Amino acid sequence: MEVKTIDTELLKKMFLAGAKNLDSKKEWINELNVFPVPDGDTGTNMSMTIMSAAKEVAAIEEPTIASLSKAISSGSLRGARGNSGVILSQLFRGFCKVIKEYDELDVRILNDACQKAVATAYKAVMKPKEGTILTVAKGAADKAAELADETDDIVFYMDAVIKEADRVLDLTPEMLPVLKQAGVVDSGGQGLMQVLKGAYDALIGKEIDYSLEETPSAGKVAVEDQPEEEIKFGYCTEFIIMLNKPLTNKEEAEYKAYLESIGDSIVVVADDDIVKTHVHTNDPGLAIQKALSHGALSRIKIDNMREEHQEKLIKDAQKLAESQKQEAAAEPEMPHKDMGIITVSIGEGLNEIFRGLGVDYIIEGGQTMNPSTEDMLTAISKVNADHIFILPNNKNIIMAANQAASLTEDKEIIVIPTTTVPQGITALVNFIPDRSASENKATMEEEISLVKTGQITYAVRDTEIDGKVIKQDDYMGIGDKSILSVGTDLMATTLEMVDQMVDEDSAIVSIYYGSDMDEEAANEVAAKIEEQYPDLEVEVNDGGQPIYYYIISIE
Repeated sequence: MEVKTIDTELLKKMFLAGAKNLDSKKEWINELNVFPVPDGDTGTNMSMTIMSAAKEVAAIEEPTIASLSKAISSGSLRGARGNSGVILSQLFRGFCKVIKEYDELDVRILNDACQKAVATAYKAVMKPKEGTILTVAKGAADKAAELADETDDIVFYMDAVIKEADRVLDLTPEMLPVLKQAGVVDSGGQGLMQVLKGAYDALIGKEIDYSLEETPSAGKVAVEDQPEEEIKFGYCTEFIIMLNKPLTNKEEAEYKAYLESIGDSIVVVADDDIVKTHVHTNDPGLAIQKALSHGALSRIKIDNMREEHQEKLIKDAQKLAESQKQEAAAEPEMPHKDMGIITVSIGEGLNEIFRGLGVDYIIEGGQTMNPSTEDMLTAISKVNADHIFILPNNKNIIMAANQAASLTEDKEIIVIPTTTVPQGITALVNFIPDRSASENKATMEEEISLVKTGQITYAVRDTEIDGKVIKQDDYMGIGDKSILSVGTDLMATTLEMVDQMVDEDSAIVSIYYGSDMDEEAANEVAAKIEEQYPDLEVEVNDGGQPIYYYIISIE
């Protein structure tokens, strides 16, 4: 088949198909992360970025290419999470800058848009690295330019571009040794490929479900197959919880146990941001009330398998959700100040430490849940200050913070490039309100460079990296730039990591123990460190962070 032009309707289908394809492959893409940590999130970040735009696109009733371009660009920019999500949003931004001027798209316009997309994305990255999503995008754009004068058939054109991009993706392990050692291609590049391949499927007329509804849960019992007298629990109840914060393993287990106490046919699928719930119960209100303790509800669906009281229960559930939403919105406005501080943190202990150091607003998130640009903008709107410092405390959040800064016009946003929580704490310790914003920026950036951070977690798969053979469930000590220790004993792996970090200039060791550890165990680690390094001052803090047993800083 041949396609010479793409009109508004086809463009919308292609974008939604690309978004759906990426979303369906996100867990597979997560598994391509180089470090075998239990928080691989490239697929999730890219999916949430593009789905933010897809929701805006789907909501346009009578679209034009200009209105679609605005929705794609704005939705992805504000929804961008993680470095891969921010780069994806910049690719869309550049692409849409070109196509918004036309009513139909042909090969030449698409080529111009591809070149602008890559140029915009490269410009957004301070130090572009080859072997990443940028390289894959550039490979696609180079092929697009080569073919622009050779064909006017968009099907042939796009097929060739995708094949070339796939070829470049396969070469990424040769460009980045860390990928080759881990035996994977670049996860961000693979995410981009899924967007392109989904869009191509729509272009050639492949039948696709363009709805953005969640995939139906497994285990749902059909009412017609179950006589009324055999139905133990009469209401099939489904909803999505938009989480206030990620559920710990304990909270998720308790939530499932509660649902089991009031019903059956239970399916609970939890992510960092949402929980999809399905349960058969005789009292949906109980399930809803329990869910509301974890966040706001969305897409509530209650089917009365005995055909009774359905309408009333839905209205009651909606009232409860609306009440929760109104209570959350009723926040007092902060008094105006010259300088304010926003930090990203996860774990009640760490949150308390940051509050004690004068932080004005805490964005819940971190390594296990990268906040979006929209989350940053929301925080900025809540802090009533002329100059606002943002401490991302994670290298995968810095780009989203910078993007939020570029979208803010009425306040000066200063992103301090903290890559770990201890760096964020050190930056705050050195913040002096009586100094100017520029003086504080210089001091904070200088001081965070003196902080070493190590984090203890576990491996989710076998791999070899940084010259270390790692088996699934091994403990790992991850430093600022590499894996420092691996082992089957938590204490030994932690002490080996610390030994790799200590040098002649070291003076203070700070231990932040996570939600899966307790103070007694952390004090044992501190005692061992003091025994081995009697000249060092060692302090223990309750961090409460998930995934990481210990976060340890040395200054």
